[in-house]
Amino acid sequence: MKPVLSIDVFFDFICPWCLIGQRHLERALAQLRAEQPRLQVNLRWRGVQLLPHMPADGLPFEAFYRERLGSEQAVRHRQAQVRVAASAAGAHIDFSRISRMPNTADAHRLLERAVALGNPTQVEALLDQLFAAYFHQGKDLGNRATLLGIAEGCGLMPAQVADCLRGDGTPFTSASPAPASGVPCFSFNQRRVVSGAQPVEVLLEVMRESLAEAAA
Repeated sequence: MKPVLSIDVFFDFICPWCLIGQRHLERALAQLRAEQPRLQVNLRWRGVQLLPHMPADGLPFEAFYRERLGSEQAVRHRQAQVRVAASAAGAHIDFSRISRMPNTADAHRLLERAVALGNPTQVEALLDQLFAAYFHQGKDLGNRATLLGIAEGCGLMPAQVADCLRGDGTPFTSASPAPASGVPCFSFNQRRVVSGAQPVEVLLEVMRESLAEAAA
């Protein structure tokens, strides 16, 4: 019988640890597939809007984090920590290019629509491009034109997604509520849950254990 592993990833686009967690998961899955070539993976990305009451047009990025962390020094220290972790995961984050802390509701609705359309390649491309637009290019993920441009670049037609880009700040509510442990959060076969941007080795071991449990 072909081994099957279901993975649900709970995340938000503004969370750098979610980008890092994505890269760790990619590497862990590559190793697992090398070990088990017949493995079938059902990977689902579950959006979680961390700041549902964010204004529709967002807030100034630097001011937001100064208020959140208490000082400019604290912000720089936290960003340095994130950059080191991101670099180790093979991800690039350029905080200097980010000017807005966006409302991510429409970005999540866009990805949810892509999932509903049923093309995994487009979903993967869209996820990558949304992360890159924010963390690499500093684009505003709350901007309708930005989101439409990204969607088109991933092969989605405006008519397929325009209605889910509301632009009014309406909070995003997922059909699958996130575990209380925050994001990123990984659920394997709806039994084992791992929170945080855990190392590749941790994710790999949990996936092996989940497959062993399913086979028992």
